[in-house]
Amino acid sequence: MDRTPAAAATADDFLDRALLEEAAKKSGLLWVRADGQQQSQALWHAWYDGAVVVVGDGGEQPLHGLTAGAGAEVTVRSKDKWGRLTGWRARVSELAPQSEAWLGAVEELKGKRLNAPDTDTITERWARECRVLRLEPVGGLSEQPGAMPDGSHATAPMPSPATTRRPIPAGLPKLLFKRRRG
Repeated sequence: MDRTPAAAATADDFLDRALLEEAAKKSGLLWVRADGQQQSQALWHAWYDGAVVVVGDGGEQPLHGLTAGAGAEVTVRSKDKWGRLTGWRARVSELAPQSEAWLGAVEELKGKRLNAPDTDTITERWARECRVLRLEPVGGLSEQPGAMPDGSHATAPMPSPATTRRPIPAGLPKLLFKRRRG
């Protein structure tokens, strides 16, 4: 058995790639932060031909900051614990509509798209209105079990007109209970 540093690195690379691929296949959701963006965005995806593929814009999920030729940081959660499992750098490329790679990616993505309003014509709509991006892993893992970064990575919620519940008025329970008795 070869115990040289090169052989050990190859074995580690193989295990890292296996973890990355298995985590991406099992998780229905991942977080992607495009280069130049401050916040990550949650995206549903599929694994196809050695990379994560996503469909967005048009009537689908927004793909803020993700452009062909740029990079992104991808974080994948554990399917059973829902916490961060692994993270890696990706090279973003856009698949040309109706190309062989695009058709294969779309077939995988169609199976993951829940509650589509137009399941019969979704492929045509995606070709017309959406972008299909390929996020190909580059380099090693930036996060993995036993080597997670410090800090929570929590972010402030997006602005919204929604509010949290306020305490009920002190006299309300008495009014409600009085009506039930009568």
